[in-house]
Amino acid sequence: MIDKYNRNIDYMRMSITDLCNLRCRYCMPDGMRVQKLPMAEILTYEELIEVAKAAVECGITKFKITGGEPLARKNCPGFIKMLKEISGVQQVTMTTNGAALEENLPMLMDAGLDAVNISLDTLKADVFSEITGRNCHAEVIRGIEAAIDSGVKVKLNTVLQRGVNDGEWNDIILFAKKYNIDVRFIEIMPIGYGRGMEVVSNDFLRKELLKIYPDMKDDTSIHGNGPARYVKIPGFNCSIGFISAIHGKFCGECNRIRLTATGKLKPCLCYGETIDVKKIVRDNDRTEKQAIYKRHQRLVGVIHEAILSKPKEHCFENITKITEMKKMVEIGG
Repeated sequence: MIDKYNRNIDYMRMSITDLCNLRCRYCMPDGMRVQKLPMAEILTYEELIEVAKAAVECGITKFKITGGEPLARKNCPGFIKMLKEISGVQQVTMTTNGAALEENLPMLMDAGLDAVNISLDTLKADVFSEITGRNCHAEVIRGIEAAIDSGVKVKLNTVLQRGVNDGEWNDIILFAKKYNIDVRFIEIMPIGYGRGMEVVSNDFLRKELLKIYPDMKDDTSIHGNGPARYVKIPGFNCSIGFISAIHGKFCGECNRIRLTATGKLKPCLCYGETIDVKKIVRDNDRTEKQAIYKRHQRLVGVIHEAILSKPKEHCFENITKITEMKKMVEIGG
């Protein structure tokens, strides 16, 4: 579906849980004042499938499964299989912290998962524990290696934090080179706990990269559905991406809407405005066949509304204009 600014919106980020097995300092650190939601507040898999079917009718063909940590929800692979079986769905991918990936990978492959993005902020176990509050760095590395061996398309996501892991960017690039997988450096977004953190600019990072790799060139080939800008280093069978929320607007090419685990459609991550779909999928006041049709038509209508209400651009560069006050884990990222 084409929005008001002539952008083709064909991609939905679908959060399936607010739970996570890590406590990353920029997302859900230990002690954060967000209570675990009762399961009754979270959309069931069947309800999520209803929303997905309506989204497909609106032109959404690609879905990214997020959380929290999606693998923290029981039978996430089974849900992915359900999603893949919907007529019109072209691609289902997932973002994960990787801690439970190795054990779930056979089921994910059986479900037909098309690609996986894995968070890797550090190659050092002690720094990993500092960032995530957990001691499972080895499990994440094994998850990455298992995913690569499985043949599924793998990308790494890295968030640099000043004074914590900002000296590791080249080590992570060399790690990506070793395994021939893309890595994307994501600027901390000023949402939730990210508001108080100093951003490591991707402009700075690109300049540092050029000092080591002066033959680095822009890579304009397609690497997925995200807003990353990529470069290619001669001799590397992988590309380096930059998602620059603060120092590089990518709104003109935005192709997505978001669905939170509690059933709120978000036209833009930056703003607090949402459209509720939970009350629609839980409306069972008519006979089953009639109710399903009615709900479907209403869902199509509100997804149209969400797409048409997408703003022209975010305002991450001006923190005073940001209206999203929830934590990142509550909205799915």
